[in-house]
Amino acid sequence: MVKHLLWASATLALVLSAVPACSSSSTAAQASPAATCVNQTAPHRAYVVVEHLSGNTVQRCVGFSGDTIDGPSLMDESGLEYQTQTFSFGKAICQIDNEPSQYSACFAASGPNWSLFVETGGAWTVAQTGYTQITLHDKEALGWLYTASPSPAPPPLAKAS
Repeated sequence: MVKHLLWASATLALVLSAVPACSSSSTAAQASPAATCVNQTAPHRAYVVVEHLSGNTVQRCVGFSGDTIDGPSLMDESGLEYQTQTFSFGKAICQIDNEPSQYSACFAASGPNWSLFVETGGAWTVAQTGYTQITLHDKEALGWLYTASPSPAPPPLAKAS
C-alpha cells in the first residue's frame, strides 16, 4: 500500500510540475516558465511579465527581427489584453490581462495601479517614462505590477525561452 501511495505521489508531482509549463499563469509569486515566443523564428526576444494583485504572474515572449522593439509593439504582439487612456503626457495603461475587471479612472486615487519596470542585464529598474517611450533590445523585458504600494518591488524576472 505504501509503495503504491509513494508511486502515486511521485506521478502526481511530475504531472503538477509539468502543468505550469503548458500555462501562461502561475499561482506562485514567480514568473511562469518560458513559453513559445510569438514570431519564434525571429533572432531576438523581448518579454512582458505581468504580476497581478493576487501574486499570479503571466509572461509573454515576442520575437523581433530589428535591433530593438518598442513598448507598444511588444504589448500588441504579446497577445495580452490591455486598455490605455491618453493623457497630455502620453498613453497610460489602465488594465492588463483584465485587471482591474472594471475601472472608471485610469489612475485610482486610492488602491492599486499599474507600476512599470524595465529589465536590462538581469535587473529591474523603475521605468522613468511611459511604455510608449521605451525601446527594448534582445533579452530585455517590460514588467508590470498591479499594486497599491507607493514603493513596489518589481515582478519576477523574465525566463528566457
